[in-house]
Amino acid sequence: MANAIEVTVPDIGDFKNIPVIEVFVKAGDTVKVEDSLMTLESDKATMDVPSPASGVVKSIMIKTGDKVSKGTPVLTLEPSSQPAPQTPATTPVTAAAPAAKAAANAPAPASVPVAAEPASAPRSVPEVSTTALSSGPSHASPSVRQFARELGVDLSRLKGTGPKNRILHEDVQAFVKAQLSRPRSESMAAGGGLGLNLPPMPQIDFSKFGAVETKPLSRIRKLSGGFLHRNWLSIPHITQHDEADITELEVFRKSQAAEAKQKGIKFTLLGFLMKASVVALKQFPEFNSSLSADGESLVLKHYFHIGVAVDTPNGLVVPVLRDVDKKGLLEIAQELGAVSERMRSGKIAPADVQGGCFSISSLGGLGGTFFTPIINAPEVAILGVGKATMKPVWDGKVFQPRLMLPLSLSYDHRVIDGAQGARFVSFLSQTLSDIRRLVL
Repeated sequence: MANAIEVTVPDIGDFKNIPVIEVFVKAGDTVKVEDSLMTLESDKATMDVPSPASGVVKSIMIKTGDKVSKGTPVLTLEPSSQPAPQTPATTPVTAAAPAAKAAANAPAPASVPVAAEPASAPRSVPEVSTTALSSGPSHASPSVRQFARELGVDLSRLKGTGPKNRILHEDVQAFVKAQLSRPRSESMAAGGGLGLNLPPMPQIDFSKFGAVETKPLSRIRKLSGGFLHRNWLSIPHITQHDEADITELEVFRKSQAAEAKQKGIKFTLLGFLMKASVVALKQFPEFNSSLSADGESLVLKHYFHIGVAVDTPNGLVVPVLRDVDKKGLLEIAQELGAVSERMRSGKIAPADVQGGCFSISSLGGLGGTFFTPIINAPEVAILGVGKATMKPVWDGKVFQPRLMLPLSLSYDHRVIDGAQGARFVSFLSQTLSDIRRLVL
């Protein structure tokens, strides 16, 4: 058995006193050449300290939180054979040329084909096990580990598809997608709702605290609950808030409401919101899209079907009004009344809730201001609307009483960035503030 060698921090450039943020091995562990021993993190990058040889770790000289520089001893290693032909990482880079020449005639290690894979090649879905794949450490960067922790994913259940089986962000995402595609009964039984290594929900006998009554959930609530849970966990939500000055809009609406009522039509603000949303969707077509199943492309839609959340006795339903861009305000109001009545009476047809491009959840009649509506997948955005209130608004000289409408726009951050979200909700606010834009 060869004598133990001292492993030190390799050349890390001009960085000094870099903190150790993760140590992957402990005394007694067996490692291979190039296995990651620990991770260092500067203010600009993270870097791993690789093992210069195969062998057994004899002792660890550093711990998480320690600061190291080039040449700092980190552990001792008893090699299982002579070190690999390439020089240790502490040797100057120029001395590695002979090793590279010797390696050219040696059989390629199993990890080389993965590392040499073209960037355009499709990435395979990582292997997933219901139990830990191994008792050894899972190799992943700090950002991937943090991402996994946020989603409750146990990295020991994944086999990475990166170089040397390193776990990548895409592997964590693929694991979550695989869990979400499982039948609801299986995923709930896996613990914590969706098999994401979350602790199970507590089972409590509430009757020991007082009188209780058990009421079964309606079929609609059961279905919508599962979809909402899936959408909330699988879509990275961002919610942008703004207010729209609808003072003039409301004056116009009230002036037309009496005439519409004589025709049996309830002329509400919702029709204006739908028309204004179509104008904004035309201006920002990414919001009128869906992410493809493989997450590699956007499906841009050239039709404008708007979903409207309707509160029914059995739960929330989102009927879809088709071709809103081709209909006038009175026609939309009439159709809204008819579809809402069908929903509340339980006469729901599959076509009534399919094909939506963008949804609106209006809570104005119930009160409240801003909230975070959950995206109705496969759509990429949803508009939440609160109750309009009169507020003093500065016009440059004096405060004027203006009717302000709270807007909350949730969007899929994989498709839409923050700047686009801000522009969309700002444009929508301007459109509602000047209804002449609806005819442009």
